[in-house]
Amino acid sequence: MNAATLRDARKPHFTALPPLALYVHLPWCVKKCPYCDFNSHEKQGELPFQEYVAALIRDLEAMLPSVWGRRIHTIFMGGGTPSLFPAEQIDALLCAVRARLPLEPGAEITMEANPGTAEAGRFRGYRDAGVNRVSLGVQSFDDAMLRALGRIHSADEARRAISMALEIFGNVNIDLMYGLPGQALAMARADIEEGVRHGTPHFSAYQLTIEPNTVFYSQPPKLPEHDAAADMQVMAEETLARAGFGHYETSAFALPGYRCRHNLNYWEFGDYLGIGAGAHGKLSFADRVTRHEQRKQPREYLAATDMPAGRVIEAKELPFEFMLNALRLIEGFPAELFAARAGLPWSLVEAGIRAAEEKKLIERNARHIRATERGRRFLNDLVELFLPAKE
Repeated sequence: MNAATLRDARKPHFTALPPLALYVHLPWCVKKCPYCDFNSHEKQGELPFQEYVAALIRDLEAMLPSVWGRRIHTIFMGGGTPSLFPAEQIDALLCAVRARLPLEPGAEITMEANPGTAEAGRFRGYRDAGVNRVSLGVQSFDDAMLRALGRIHSADEARRAISMALEIFGNVNIDLMYGLPGQALAMARADIEEGVRHGTPHFSAYQLTIEPNTVFYSQPPKLPEHDAAADMQVMAEETLARAGFGHYETSAFALPGYRCRHNLNYWEFGDYLGIGAGAHGKLSFADRVTRHEQRKQPREYLAATDMPAGRVIEAKELPFEFMLNALRLIEGFPAELFAARAGLPWSLVEAGIRAAEEKKLIERNARHIRATERGRRFLNDLVELFLPAKE
């Protein structure tokens, strides 16, 4: 590596900054699911909706100097169960965002919702506030599977919520899980096929995994064997492909024109502000990339009078972080995206690319790189090739 390349590798350099998104974390839910390792907290009594929205606005204002002159392309409200929040508070939040940062015309604004908290009047209120996309945590249309997962809704409530969301928003995602306790291939197929019949334009279909710090980790249920779960994954991909859905990210499927723009920004290593308890964010500047993280516990978050300090991502970490996201894209990414989003020369990843080619984990031409089918099946092994060398 010559001296000029070494200088470039010490710090990133950007001539144009990546697109900017906003992630808002609304942390409360009715009941914590036994498989959930997200920063979510069971509702205890009345929730401080107004105080929490004020805290979100406080954080947004504190970060404004870091993003002056930039537009918000997408907003995503995740949780927890954001649909616990009254429409009036969601309206107040989105009005505050618009007053402080310009939104791209036609910006995608997504809210996650639990079918057990879906109400037509509340959904219309969210739409009037500016929400134009809803993501429903359905998980299954089988009541026995829903009970095994500790979900608060029934299959019929899920069906009603989907119908309501399609009528009010049109742009709807449903989450479906496979590899559930006691689930057979035919049961998983029935879930996917019913989801297709409802006419939702986007699916997130993913395998149940047991994560640390969950009830399932300490009291593990009996799950289908690895090969059976792999058959369910193949079935989901083939069933959705026959129904016209494009498989564009590891667990994401969309009809033409309905890809989730917010999530694509993550996979393409774009920037995002993170506000709310435990929210993470990533911001690029002319000569560095930083990460920030909010206080995790809602009580501490509400009581805070300052923001935790962010950190600069070391240049040697950026290739791994970029590949961890971009290689999830089924179609892969153009080679020039690495320099555009990591701010570093391609020479820093060439050795990892060659090693991945030798292992038949990626394929590339002069302009484009993507994971092979084998690479997608062994994605962790693939991205580990881009970890920084131990010193």
